[in-house]
Amino acid sequence: MKLPELDLKGMTRFLVELLETPSPTGYTEEAIQRCADELAPLPGIQLERTSKGALVATLPGEQERPWRALTAHVDTLGAMVKEIKYNGRLRLTKLGGFAWNTVEGEGLTVFTRGGETVRGSLLISKASTHVHGQDVGTTDRSDATMEVRLDARTTSVDETLDLGIEVGDFVAFDPRVEQTAGFIRSRHLDDKACVACLLYAVKALAAAGLKPETTTVLHISNYEEVGHGAAAGIPPQVSELVAVDMAAVGDGQASDEFHATLCVKDSGGPYHHGLSLRLRQLAEAYDIPHKVDIYPYYGSDGGAFWRAGGDVAVALIGPGVDASHNYERTHTEALVATANWCLAYLLDELPS
Repeated sequence: MKLPELDLKGMTRFLVELLETPSPTGYTEEAIQRCADELAPLPGIQLERTSKGALVATLPGEQERPWRALTAHVDTLGAMVKEIKYNGRLRLTKLGGFAWNTVEGEGLTVFTRGGETVRGSLLISKASTHVHGQDVGTTDRSDATMEVRLDARTTSVDETLDLGIEVGDFVAFDPRVEQTAGFIRSRHLDDKACVACLLYAVKALAAAGLKPETTTVLHISNYEEVGHGAAAGIPPQVSELVAVDMAAVGDGQASDEFHATLCVKDSGGPYHHGLSLRLRQLAEAYDIPHKVDIYPYYGSDGGAFWRAGGDVAVALIGPGVDASHNYERTHTEALVATANWCLAYLLDELPS
């Protein structure tokens, strides 16, 4: 059977829109709503929100079998205001696991409690070589040495407070999306690339007049970067879960930017061997370009569901993403491979 044709242009357009929608963990409502709007026109789909704010979409299937689920997360790395410094600048606390040097010099937006936004940049406190000399190169990048320089007239705590900024406000780093030669580079491809793949796989299915083999749940989580995204929200009828998250590219890894990857083990241990084998068989049957890899410093929403007591088979696939948790890059070939792998799984007739 030939897989339904993907709308690559639409998938890329949606991905860029999603990347440009700020959604640091804890501040994801707009991005979640964007996903709901994209899915709402599909026939028979049921959309719900969990109490945590995740999106759960249920697609009716052809057969009465145990349900399947796929999950991807829309939340990204980011920060919150930890302190307003004596000079009006801000000290931040991280959301998610990244190093400060990976966002040094980046533009950002502070979202105030009152609904205003204030622009700024993240710098080390001793940023000028003309003032601090070699200290600029040798200063440790840490919570204590990084600060936000606000694009506003402020040199004191009170002046920053007058801008509406308070401790606890969310901060989003600029994605800087660019498409060139088939590549997409941007912050937060982890995991918005996979959300786009997942949504456009089910849209391709609907456009072809098809249903999943069995009732299938799409779980778009919003707390993955802090470790508990899909710990709740997977319905009890589900017997197996495929997490769709980026594949780590770099020295010592099998993954690259032109393939989808099956991760068979990460920092939490091995994934379900039987489900992983089935996914490999599907990739081979449909000639989907794929790799198999292990990620030693990585965790997924599938692992979060297992740790929460989820009694399901779990596997993990996703497109190769270079420089993960930094300024990331992937290629449309990896996105197409991942979306097609999701399609093959949705149509899989093998018993669950």
